[in-house]
Amino acid sequence: MQNPPANTPKINDSADGDLSSGVDLLIETGASPPSARLEALVATATAYANAASSENTRDAYAKDWRHFTAWCRREGFEPLPPSSQVIGLYIGACAAGNAAGDPKRGIPALSVATIERRLSGLAWNFTQRGQPMDRSDRHIATVLAGIRRKHGTAPRQKEAVLGDDIKAMVNTLGHDLRGLRDRAILLLGFAGGLRRSEIVGLDVARDDHLDGNHSDGRGWIEIFPNQGVLVTLRGKTGWRQVEVGRGASDQTCPVFALESWIRFGRIARGPLFRRIFKDNKTVDVERLSDKHVARLVKQTALAAGVRSDLPEGERALLFSGHSLRAGLASSADIEERYVQKQLGHASAEMTRKYQRRRDRFRTNLTKASGL
Repeated sequence: MQNPPANTPKINDSADGDLSSGVDLLIETGASPPSARLEALVATATAYANAASSENTRDAYAKDWRHFTAWCRREGFEPLPPSSQVIGLYIGACAAGNAAGDPKRGIPALSVATIERRLSGLAWNFTQRGQPMDRSDRHIATVLAGIRRKHGTAPRQKEAVLGDDIKAMVNTLGHDLRGLRDRAILLLGFAGGLRRSEIVGLDVARDDHLDGNHSDGRGWIEIFPNQGVLVTLRGKTGWRQVEVGRGASDQTCPVFALESWIRFGRIARGPLFRRIFKDNKTVDVERLSDKHVARLVKQTALAAGVRSDLPEGERALLFSGHSLRAGLASSADIEERYVQKQLGHASAEMTRKYQRRRDRFRTNLTKASGL
């Protein structure tokens, strides 16, 4: 097998290198510096590699890698090459927390879901460094199985906010600039069944000149005056379109709320939802953080008295940005396939996980079998 030529792009295999901003393609230089043409090719390939995963995913993977390498340094292990035994010890320490080390360090035990996420992050980081991790190795798989058995709990789903809840939530908002923006966020997020990252990732219009490399945007909207708004989204599996029709009342119509925010916020191009300065009159050019959606849902749900039958502390844990998405799935009294399409799910089973208050016994197999 022939050796690759000099100046061939190569993945950075540094143990402590941070690949959070994307794959770092470096050039192995020979006697002469790389040509401008080769540098351009590397830059192009790097841009495409970065586009393979979202910024949030890369940030999470970087955090996983920093956590693992810091643990390796404390325990005297080398992070590279990947050792199944070391990784097994690592996830065991993550599950045990202080029980596996010095109590003075104050290390909290991680949940099963977080440990599995960290393993995915490690697998990605090792692969980018050209040294894949064997997750099926018994030193990893057996320890993980034990962690699941000992510490695994049933998943806790966020509370779905239903149609009447959303109406009460938007009524807690003012009619100033910030209120107009947040009303549009809640109504569009609910009616479209959108994730919080999808909501804040929208642009007010498509910009063909900027193409797909322009920013952190994930899609755009197109308003049809007498019908509704078409939301075009770029997801993990490609592009999808979501139709949001007009509501029966301007007070709760997501399209009317969008039109009001765009008009008074003077949004002509670029990010649809943006930060607002403290004077509540000036709209920033920067895109709103998706964390704002989670805070907004929580604050308005509490202010509107949603699930007031529960203690205040417990209520605060029930709501998040995902409550909007689950709310549409639980509220829309239409055929399941339409809800599945709106949410962009590949299977009906996934859609049913979002339907918090569906009739689980509509199909009675006991009676159908003659009992």
